[in-house]
Amino acid sequence: MKLKQVLSTVAVAASLFCAGAANAELYNFTVTGDYSATWQMDSNAIPDGVFDGTGMGYADVAGTYQNAVSALADVYFLNASFGGGISIEDYYGGAYLLVSDGPQIYSGTEDAPTFLLGTYALTEYQGTGAYTLTVSAVPEPATYGMMLAGVGLVGVALRRRQAK
Repeated sequence: MKLKQVLSTVAVAASLFCAGAANAELYNFTVTGDYSATWQMDSNAIPDGVFDGTGMGYADVAGTYQNAVSALADVYFLNASFGGGISIEDYYGGAYLLVSDGPQIYSGTEDAPTFLLGTYALTEYQGTGAYTLTVSAVPEPATYGMMLAGVGLVGVALRRRQAK
């Protein structure tokens, strides 16, 4: 009986050791404060426009944008040498919804950016607005599957323990 318990403990420990952190394919972007917006993008999205020395942009990003005429907007990420931050343009409504300064939200080059997860304080470009941008990973379905399997195994272990 002891050998069976030791083997099952070793098997669980080995499976936990082999399970690595999940790589999120989608990132959530949420702007709060004096302006609000939410959208999701692939973590390795290739920019639609690259502006060397300035930043890069993505056209027709689906999301929820305050005061936009549609659920699509152009989102620009600016590099630190240009003041950092983001800019959101309602192309179909012909207006900029947000132009902000702040930290650079990505690393790497404008051609191949890597978004940085975290929370960033932004200020309105030449204005008084204050915003917070939160970039977070969307868990993969496999992460939820592993969690459910773990809860199920704990339930089976408790049930077996109560039966004895």
